[in-house]
Amino acid sequence: MPKQIPAHELDAIVAIVAVHPEGVRTDTISNGLAFKLPPRMLQRRLQLLVEQHRVVAEGTGRGRRYCLPTGAVFATLETGNVAIWGHAVQIENYPPITPEGAAIKQAVREPLHKRRPVGYNPTFLNGYRPNETYYLPLHTRQRLRDMGRSPDGQRPAGTYVRTIYSRLLIDLSWNSSRLEGNTYSLLETERLLEQGEAAEGKDARDAQMILNHKAAIELLVEQAEEIGFNRYTLLNLHALLSDNLLADPRACGRLRAIAVGVAGTVYHPLEVPQLIEEGFQRILDTATAISNPFEQAFFALVHISYLQAFEDVNKRVSRLAANIPLIRENLCPISFVDVPERAYVDGILGVYELNRIELLRDVFVWAYERSCARYSAVRQSLGEPDPFRLRYRARVAEMVVEIVRARMDKKSAAEFIQLRAIKDMPLTDQARFIEVVETELMGLHEGNIARYRLRSAEYQRWRERWR
Repeated sequence: MPKQIPAHELDAIVAIVAVHPEGVRTDTISNGLAFKLPPRMLQRRLQLLVEQHRVVAEGTGRGRRYCLPTGAVFATLETGNVAIWGHAVQIENYPPITPEGAAIKQAVREPLHKRRPVGYNPTFLNGYRPNETYYLPLHTRQRLRDMGRSPDGQRPAGTYVRTIYSRLLIDLSWNSSRLEGNTYSLLETERLLEQGEAAEGKDARDAQMILNHKAAIELLVEQAEEIGFNRYTLLNLHALLSDNLLADPRACGRLRAIAVGVAGTVYHPLEVPQLIEEGFQRILDTATAISNPFEQAFFALVHISYLQAFEDVNKRVSRLAANIPLIRENLCPISFVDVPERAYVDGILGVYELNRIELLRDVFVWAYERSCARYSAVRQSLGEPDPFRLRYRARVAEMVVEIVRARMDKKSAAEFIQLRAIKDMPLTDQARFIEVVETELMGLHEGNIARYRLRSAEYQRWRERWR
């Protein structure tokens, strides 16, 4: 008698088909299963489901896809469960991955005692040759550029990111923190960043982590023309991201001089400070020499995490550092929106333990596509940026901050703006400059003061006088 196929396996396959109404291929089904099925076993189960009329097969060969029969009913539940005909099935939330990525995923999910302990492999970095070695294939680099380019390409560095700054600040702070296990919700993060209110019942470290991201993102945006893969940028990114989170405050912004371990992996980072220093400098030199911004971004994501040059907060530094070339070249930034934590961790473990980048590359490319779609919609809702405001954005911001911190009322502010415009602006720009500053002041509220680095208390004191 043939062995009976477990019902939960069939239900899990149907659940994956159910969330792809346009049809789904076998490789996507295989990657989405929380358990491993060899290709032939999966094909037998799919054939059985077709015979049972639970799924429908369309097409032939590699183009064959599976979908639900017309009229089939399913409902998505919380935490990735799908209810089909009254049965709850667990589906893993995972982006589409290549066969190479799937092999890495399987390898790093073996129990720890079955994975071979490994140390830092210097040849992984030393064997990389800028503009000769590529982690991202040519067609991928071209596709990402087509998606990420904007009309701001010829404008000063950081023009693109400033048009979506308020949204990016929340998205990147929340998603990067979430990938570290932070428990804040998106709405709680928004409230913390915009109004300075921490969520009740949450760990103070979670709030600190998010606020640190805000400070680090501000550094990247405000100094867009100066940032790069240099010691100043990377060390200060670490100092801002690790502020008030390390046991030794002196370790903020400094390369480590102690041994560290990484939980959940058999990878053991370097311990010799001199070798850490040499590896760090080589990463900076190599990244600087890479001409393609997407290859630069992914190289930083891989090697800053792998070296573990700091006592902690290495992955957070790598995620923000990946945005350096994108911000500088006015490309869409990557905020890791919708990236499942487990997929990201699996990709990093593939780098740590196998020196394989394919799974992390799959996650990176998918994440960038998601970011591009998100910020394209944001830009469309905002319209094209005003060239005059772009040209004088720094002076406008300085004026707004000075007026708020001096707690000027409307009469004093109007006189101050007019005098400053006459003193600093060309005659042809004075009237427009006065209008822009006054418009910014009139539109200032708790939800947008972050762009001026104003504290909620400063805003409230000024607002009382302004009214």
